[in-house]
Amino acid sequence: MFTWKELCGNLKLKEKVVRDIEANGNWDKLQHGFTKGRSCQTNLISFFEKVTDFLDKGNAVDLIYLDFSKAFDTVPHRELLVKLEKIGINMKVERWISNWLKGRLQRVILKGELTGWRKVTSGVPQGSVLGPILFNLFIADLGTKSGSVLIKFEDDTKLGAIANSEKDRDIIQEDLDDLVNWSDSNRMKFNSEKCKVMHLGINNKNFSYKLGTHQLEVTEEEKDLGVLVDYRMTMSRHCDMAVKKANTILGCIRRGISSRDKEVLVPLYKALVRPHLEYCVQFWSPMFKKDEFKLDQVQRRATRMIRGMENLSYERRLKELGLFTLTKRRLRGDMIALFKYIRGINTREGEELFKLNTNVDTRTNEYKLAIRKFRLEIRQRFLTIRGVRFWNGLPREVVGAKDLSGFKIKLDGFMKGMV
Repeated sequence: MFTWKELCGNLKLKEKVVRDIEANGNWDKLQHGFTKGRSCQTNLISFFEKVTDFLDKGNAVDLIYLDFSKAFDTVPHRELLVKLEKIGINMKVERWISNWLKGRLQRVILKGELTGWRKVTSGVPQGSVLGPILFNLFIADLGTKSGSVLIKFEDDTKLGAIANSEKDRDIIQEDLDDLVNWSDSNRMKFNSEKCKVMHLGINNKNFSYKLGTHQLEVTEEEKDLGVLVDYRMTMSRHCDMAVKKANTILGCIRRGISSRDKEVLVPLYKALVRPHLEYCVQFWSPMFKKDEFKLDQVQRRATRMIRGMENLSYERRLKELGLFTLTKRRLRGDMIALFKYIRGINTREGEELFKLNTNVDTRTNEYKLAIRKFRLEIRQRFLTIRGVRFWNGLPREVVGAKDLSGFKIKLDGFMKGMV
């Protein structure tokens, strides 16, 4: 158990490590876990921006989902310290980290019997302040030499690439071989049984791949950071899953909470039900009206549960309860995401996702974005395409807000009259 003094020391050391990394430019650009301003949503948007663009141009695409076996427990201390030295971590900080990792012992108790103590020579202490940063630094050099798209969230890694021909297939296989070589040289192992390939595109030739000696299993859907992605990329399957979870929680509230007062039910709905309908929704926003309807039905059902609302229209219930339609909330979320990418904390990713339109009158909106062409509906409905027109229509005083909180206030004022 840490004392408050030790915890504060760890936090200060973390800040020092972060400063050293920033000074030396050693942030892993592919890592979205344990990284300020990045999240599951930014990971999914950055990766599938390129995947949907490949598909829109008529390409077949293969996705490889990779999974390390006990990743945080198997980071070898010796190799970790060597990497810290290579990237230029302050010598005193490196020595402190070395002392922090060394001298740890463990043993097993089973049915009252004890094993002997053994030294712990691998693993970053989980639950610690520094552990996640050390893990990120250790796998920062995990990458590919080709033009394949590789991205990470903590230890979850995925690879995507065009797969039109045997040559494309060979390039992907070479990337997988490189990743296996990295895992072997760094004494970490992939859990081959959990690593899978998904084939996208109507002309996909369904090539097979190996991870070491293990042939990868083909999957038609995969839960990617909590979002159910399938080979059609329509997001309908995830929509069904989100609605099912939300309805389950709503049913528990109906059966378990006797009060029907809005002061009780509205906070419960906001805290326990609605998050299931909006988790990473800027990535998977529903493509079809039928899916929008399914999502809306949950909120309709929830608002009808409230005393005095049973016989009111849906629009009137929302007004009385101070709620927006889910469609309006998704649009608002899109604009907040765009602000972060263009002017906020995610500008590094934003430079790759969006291009400013330099051929417009900046007196109306100096941050207007270029409108890109698309062919497929899955591309049209992706954030980087669907959000641009509304963003370009925002007044200068809204997009020119000094910070995110100011932008939200001005955006809400602009959207006040919208249903």
